[in-house]
Amino acid sequence: MKLIQAIIKPFKLDDVREALTEIGVTGMTATEVKGFGRQKGHTELYRGAEYVVDFLPKVKLEIVVKEEQVDAVIEAVQKAAHTGKIGDGKIFVSAIEQAIRIRTGENGRDAV
Repeated sequence: MKLIQAIIKPFKLDDVREALTEIGVTGMTATEVKGFGRQKGHTELYRGAEYVVDFLPKVKLEIVVKEEQVDAVIEAVQKAAHTGKIGDGKIFVSAIEQAIRIRTGENGRDAV
């Protein structure tokens, strides 16, 4: 099993969710986060005063899938989250050692 974490622009969340549903992904976790990368934030004007916004709003997705689904999930997220502009995000893939479904006690692939 693999954990796919994707950091995307907030307005792309629905597009990514629909793309994942189409390829058979049955669940994911989405968290509102703030961060920065090469985008380095930006300046805004508030009541006549300019200030720097260092951390930009993003959405972090966490999706646990079977190994044979990894490439399809990565491709779906890439296509759905792509705008072509800086700050589109990143995708990280990690191994999952164990998973347990709390309600039933199922382990491993059965828990996903």
